[in-house]
Amino acid sequence: MTVGIVGAGQLGRMLALAGYPLGLDFLFLDPARDAPAGRVAPVLHGPFTDPKLLSRLARECAVLTFDWENISVDALRAHAVSAHAARICPPITALAAAQDRVTEKRLFERLGIPTTRWRAVGSPSQLERALREIGVPGVLKTRRLGYDGKGQVRVRTPEDAHRGWEELGKVPLIYEEWVSFDCEVSIIGARSTSGATTIYPLNGNVHSEGILRLTRAPYGPPSWQRLAARHLRCCLTHFRYVGVLTIEFFVRQGRLIANEMAPRVHNSGHWTIEGCVTSQFENHLRAILGLPLGSPRPLGYSAMVNLIGALPPCEGLLAEEGLHLHDYGKQPRPGRKVGHCTVVAPTAASRDRRARRLLGKLAPGLRIP
Repeated sequence: MTVGIVGAGQLGRMLALAGYPLGLDFLFLDPARDAPAGRVAPVLHGPFTDPKLLSRLARECAVLTFDWENISVDALRAHAVSAHAARICPPITALAAAQDRVTEKRLFERLGIPTTRWRAVGSPSQLERALREIGVPGVLKTRRLGYDGKGQVRVRTPEDAHRGWEELGKVPLIYEEWVSFDCEVSIIGARSTSGATTIYPLNGNVHSEGILRLTRAPYGPPSWQRLAARHLRCCLTHFRYVGVLTIEFFVRQGRLIANEMAPRVHNSGHWTIEGCVTSQFENHLRAILGLPLGSPRPLGYSAMVNLIGALPPCEGLLAEEGLHLHDYGKQPRPGRKVGHCTVVAPTAASRDRRARRLLGKLAPGLRIP
């Protein structure tokens, strides 16, 4: 059985690596000749919107999925009604909601999931109104195509907001209140074609310059886990979702405030490869193929550190007992995720000690709460 994946980045690569032990084959579509998944599976090279390539992908694959959310919803919808239509998982409706921050905020509000105060901004006059109603500080973001801190401007004064309007290209934006959070967490779950659902332990995340640097799991008190899982189940049910879904939250004084969702396997779940009975990648494949979901039970206390910009010498990392290194095969570039490493410890305290030691080498000065 062949799974088609639109996007051949590191997430697609890890999906393929998780699927080969299950006897699956993979075919990717990606415009990049050096895409990470190209080292482990064949890739159709061309635009994500190319109807001929999408049709070929559908003809040769049992199901289509994607490894990031900034792909063309219109192209997928056109494919869905074509003669060669294959099942698309997760659902296009979830992908469309995640691509537009305003749609996403409205979804959270409709489902009763607490989120930040926000206003849509499409003109200077709407920006002025948002500043009056929300106040400062805040953050101005593009409604679409933002990730890893891109497409957003921190607003400390009204003048910052007007400069941000110019810098972001006068495109449709959203203005949100600035949340002085205690920490950031995310919850990952999978829902199968049968409706069966499984939820992973909560992740505690540390970002720097908009990029995830560290994830620790399991994380936080049981009340956070229960609340985050309840919100995630609401979204899974709402979309009749199939596949892996992630919601990221700010935590302020014990209150979970939804920031955004990702309709795909997620960077904060990389630790599940070594740290759980069944990884998020394997469960995504099980879910979209209608196979029984695997256990999300943790095998200990895990820490995952992203490797940003360039890989450090692997000898130094591999000298750490029990460290698992993942090299994505990417060319070095500032701010680029080129790999990650994971450790699994018997206690949360020993996990945190190892995480601090690793980050002391890889990202000196980064504070770990």
